[in-house]
Amino acid sequence: MQRQGCKVSLYQDAHVPHGGKPQFPLSGGRFHEYHRCWEDIFYAIYRAQHLIYITGWSVYTKITLVRDSMEPKPAQIMMTLGELLKLKADQGVRVLMLIWDDRTSVEALKKDGLMETHDQETADYFRDTKVRCVLCPRYSDRGRSTVQGFETSTMFTHHQKTVVVDSEMADIGYEKRRIVSFVGGIDLCGGRYDTQEHPLFRTLGTIHHDDFHQPNFPGASITKGGPREPWHDIHCRLEGAVAWDVLYNFEQRWRKQVGEDGLFPLSKLEQITVRPSPVTTLEDPETWNVQLFRSIDGGAAAFPFPEKPREAADRGLITAKNSLIDRSIQDAYINAIRRARHFIYIENQYFIGSSFDWAAKDIKVEDINALNLIPKELSLKIVSKIEAGERFTVYIVIPLWPEGIPESASVQAILDWQRRTMEMMYTDIVQALQARGIHANPRDYLTFFCLGNRELINADEYKPKEKPAEGSDYMRAQQSRRFMIYVHSKMMIVDDEYIIIGSANINQRSMDGGRDTEIAMGGYQPHHLAATEEGGRGAIHGFRLALWYEHLGGHDASFLHPESVECVRVVNESAERNWRAYSSDTLVADLPGHLLSYPVQVNQNGTVTALPETEFFPDTKARVLGTVSEFLPPIL
Repeated sequence: MQRQGCKVSLYQDAHVPHGGKPQFPLSGGRFHEYHRCWEDIFYAIYRAQHLIYITGWSVYTKITLVRDSMEPKPAQIMMTLGELLKLKADQGVRVLMLIWDDRTSVEALKKDGLMETHDQETADYFRDTKVRCVLCPRYSDRGRSTVQGFETSTMFTHHQKTVVVDSEMADIGYEKRRIVSFVGGIDLCGGRYDTQEHPLFRTLGTIHHDDFHQPNFPGASITKGGPREPWHDIHCRLEGAVAWDVLYNFEQRWRKQVGEDGLFPLSKLEQITVRPSPVTTLEDPETWNVQLFRSIDGGAAAFPFPEKPREAADRGLITAKNSLIDRSIQDAYINAIRRARHFIYIENQYFIGSSFDWAAKDIKVEDINALNLIPKELSLKIVSKIEAGERFTVYIVIPLWPEGIPESASVQAILDWQRRTMEMMYTDIVQALQARGIHANPRDYLTFFCLGNRELINADEYKPKEKPAEGSDYMRAQQSRRFMIYVHSKMMIVDDEYIIIGSANINQRSMDGGRDTEIAMGGYQPHHLAATEEGGRGAIHGFRLALWYEHLGGHDASFLHPESVECVRVVNESAERNWRAYSSDTLVADLPGHLLSYPVQVNQNGTVTALPETEFFPDTKARVLGTVSEFLPPIL
């Protein structure tokens, strides 16, 4: 259900340093407002008086949320997250946590798990405290077979990242509290704290010394030095009735996993909080309409699914062998794409789907089952605009490769599926252009990017005690002073008027509904629609410009009209210059911008091949186009 009268705060990365950021003008004489994610989460938890509910793929107790030297430093702000949550529980606040139970976390072998989720460490930390931390396996719905149930519990995850707290009312002196929620892509765990500078080496002696994250090289550690893996992500804060929907999601999951025991009683909650209601007037130019979406089924949440198929369909649920599935995140993406008029901007950790239309010369597409419709919907939208003689541009930012050892079978298989997804889309576009007799570059309509950084040596930077192995990818990256910025965002902006932010990747795991559990918001400001005289010039517009400034290192007037040929060519040319500087054998200056053209070549027939002399990612032995996997389970 769409909620009116809400407030939304948009976050780029875990932190935005004070000062030095451009002021992008918005409608009504306002300017884009920067918010600080982990700082806001710290204060929300610290000021909670009754409840703190957290869901996470990973939550690590040893991180600190506030690290900015500009911030005041009371003792509490220096606490680790674990210490902060124990403090609040000791004060009588109900602190409940649902953390994914990573089955690779084995006490005697690797306690932090193969993906370093630290789930067992977190559970052990809170044992015998007043914090209730529950490790949750991803159980399947009752309608699945035994084999399907095994696949679900071993291969899929609880991927939602939410924080729900009670908060003070805006009216000073008002005794009752309200509910505030945080939703997005940023886990409260190691390696996530970053700023728009995304340093590789320069913070290894300061804010990242005890938070070094580099899972792409075997044996990487702070003692051997950088580059660290920088982290780019998107999150948001929700206020108003939609914040309660995040609370209800937690309660439904808790009831499924634990039961009623531990939840704050609804009758008591009604006494101390204002029930779900607008926090702005509908006339307020900054009001938001927001709806919560999920990927989830009855194996993960206890909620009253309707018994009759027609009733389920009316509520947007799908039926599959005695199972009911909520895949409203995929539906939200599809609906937003179909309503788009000018442009779409996407940042996502993965981009795989619509495998039913992949070229099938060397694979059986029916074995892949990456059936989500999002890539096909995007290419069909572009095709429809070409046929109508209208401009439309899609910008997509993804990582250089999925996190992990880049030449490993799993990463190479994902890159292969990603390339096939791209090729399917470009083939649609090329065929539409040819049918209209238009001689144009398909990258004027659809273009893929990644993020990277490269730094000169600073005389005062951290000097590691050891060195990586001679001839290793780690050593080459250290010597070349470059590495990708890991794009972990799960966001789509449509026409600067509508935004989706959440935990869901654009792949089958996230969009299926019966695989990874996910949560997302979709929202817009009704006074800042693209159809109005000024166009979409509200908070979403300012947020996109801030992201583009972060990625491109500057602003151009064409960015106000991202659907235009002028804009897409300015962005593409800048990204191509950045890629040449990033991939060059020589380093003469810091990289002027982080946005890089994704290193593939789009041919006249729509096929996607390697760039000349770019078969492998820089400093690695990993193929850019990936390789076909003979062993990786297609269900992934």
